[in-house]
Amino acid sequence: MTALPLAVSANAVRDAVRRLAAIRPGSYRVVSCYLKLEPRDKTRGKYLIKMKNRIRAALAELERQALERTVRDQIAADLERIRRYFEQPAELPHARGIALFVCETIPLFDVIPLPHVYRSRLAVEPVPLIRELLALEQEFGTILVAACDRTGARFFEVTAFDVTELPGLRAAASRTGKFHGQRQAKRGGVLAGGFGEHNYHMRIREEKHRHYANVADHIYQIHTQRPLTGLVVAGIGVDAAALVPHLHTYLHDLVLGVVKLNPNAEAVKEGLGSGWAVNGIDPTLKALIRGQVRTLLADGHDDDPRIDDAVEEALRQRAQVDVLYDDAARRAVDGLAALLRFRR
Repeated sequence: MTALPLAVSANAVRDAVRRLAAIRPGSYRVVSCYLKLEPRDKTRGKYLIKMKNRIRAALAELERQALERTVRDQIAADLERIRRYFEQPAELPHARGIALFVCETIPLFDVIPLPHVYRSRLAVEPVPLIRELLALEQEFGTILVAACDRTGARFFEVTAFDVTELPGLRAAASRTGKFHGQRQAKRGGVLAGGFGEHNYHMRIREEKHRHYANVADHIYQIHTQRPLTGLVVAGIGVDAAALVPHLHTYLHDLVLGVVKLNPNAEAVKEGLGSGWAVNGIDPTLKALIRGQVRTLLADGHDDDPRIDDAVEEALRQRAQVDVLYDDAARRAVDGLAALLRFRR
């Protein structure tokens, strides 16, 4: 059995694709299997039920085909090997999908973890079905995640198969905190001076803008070296989107969304009564359909598949996405919540 590492890299998948593409039709059949492995499927064993049903259907189809006995036996044996593989949960990769290519005649048993599977399916053909592997990387491309605050920036290159952290940047920022100048004297009831504090805040603001401009220039240089298909900007609090105005014109259309790294779910509670927020998966999905969502808040530990779809749709609409992992923040959200652009 050839099994790619659990944290599969794009290069490893490309090597597997080249190896599979080299297989030519012969006196055998190749079983190609794509299976979704969502967390809820793993915990409840649904993936195994689905796979057994597909194997049963493939065996029934096999009976209706005019194939030589040796080929029929080979296919049946390969389907049994696949069934036994999925009956061992410890063998499954830590991924949201998997591709298997099996043929004992060659011999072939390739296991490829995938970040996404379009649709679970099982097929028996003269050659491996690898178009989905090719399409997955081509359609996903390379997305850059830029996580930035006033002290530095980290960059992550995201492909369909792996995440790689690139060299980051550090900002030459002044020490943060409040201005602690000398107490000002009153002249005629009016505070004298004040220029020290003003200059301090102006210097902090200039340093911040200079830093974001450097980060934006660095992103543009990355884009010229390896064209990006998307850009996700992440930041802290109200400054989450501070980098966006500094981006090069060419990069603005690539921005998929802005992620706030420490969201305040209390805003949802405050907005519910006034109609400026919704809470719960169904009302949030309805708000997304209407284009109302300004900020989407998603429970990072909830396995409901609708949450993944909502995040994707919010990014498509260029809404801000806040993924909640803090327990206190998660308690304020029933799977999904949203702050709205206009009232309900």
